[in-house]
Amino acid sequence: MRARPGRAARRGGVVAAVVCVLVFGGCSAGSNGGSGSPGAAVAGDPAKDKLASILARGTLVEYFEDDYAPQSMAVKGATRAAGTKCATNQLTAPEVTGFDNEITKLIATRLGVEACFVSPTWTEVTAGNWSDRMDIAYGSGAINATRMEHLWMTQPYYYIPQRFVVRDDSPYQRPADLDGKTIGTCTSCTVESYLQGTLDIPGVQLVQKVKDPKLAGYETEAPGIDALAAGNLDAFLTAEPVAAAAIADGKPLRMLEEPAFSMYPSGFIDKGSALDEKAFFERINTIVAELHANGELKTLSETFFGKDYTTEAGKFDLSQLHQEVP
Repeated sequence: MRARPGRAARRGGVVAAVVCVLVFGGCSAGSNGGSGSPGAAVAGDPAKDKLASILARGTLVEYFEDDYAPQSMAVKGATRAAGTKCATNQLTAPEVTGFDNEITKLIATRLGVEACFVSPTWTEVTAGNWSDRMDIAYGSGAINATRMEHLWMTQPYYYIPQRFVVRDDSPYQRPADLDGKTIGTCTSCTVESYLQGTLDIPGVQLVQKVKDPKLAGYETEAPGIDALAAGNLDAFLTAEPVAAAAIADGKPLRMLEEPAFSMYPSGFIDKGSALDEKAFFERINTIVAELHANGELKTLSETFFGKDYTTEAGKFDLSQLHQEVP
């Protein structure tokens, strides 16, 4: 994934029975869900402390991408939440859905605030220095050492295989068959770093399965996957759910059986914030641990992906990243 799991063509079919939870944001939790109730406010100065600032303004501002199904997509025909605290240039919870966005809604519920969504480019997200225009980014972005120079990595929320996709009439059967071939990726994504041979994921051993690939970069995965389907690439490397969504949409593609590697997507927090972030970082990790423990992340994964990609992520030892948030 970006390493996100790539951005692919939109896949419909959010189960009607879970619309309350998925589109409108955690109906089962209630506004005081879990130990992260609004009453669990932090004794901090909103002018200096990120968590206190979020609680004081009543919103959690998160990254959103409108064409990255099933992780992130707009809700067609939706209207803004009544009485929203979100700014006019921010989307509200009823207007977005997808695995990543529903996790943000669950976190906002536990903080006792409203989830709001903005759409910088993915390159801007991974570069850090957001000027506090966002609080956190759930964009299926994976933990890697390069990103850790600019971003705090929170507890991973899922663990996902990255798969080579080829046309269904392609002769390629194994990753090694792609040696020297043209492979598409999303730009500034973990899969791009993997093919470049520069990827370092703490706690994960990587094997380079393709030698000397020619890389073709795309700002988002959707146009790259379309280029592959049109015969303009030899392969595209993306997250398994994105590849599956493209195939389910009827594109003439198939996945190679052997994954390239697997990675841990995390919530990103900007190290360049002007506010103290320690309390916010710790609170997010506590909430994500709760969502793993009570099965809510597993339920979301099964809803959007048809399988559980989350359980392994709950076992990840975040301390091995040696992050010291001041």
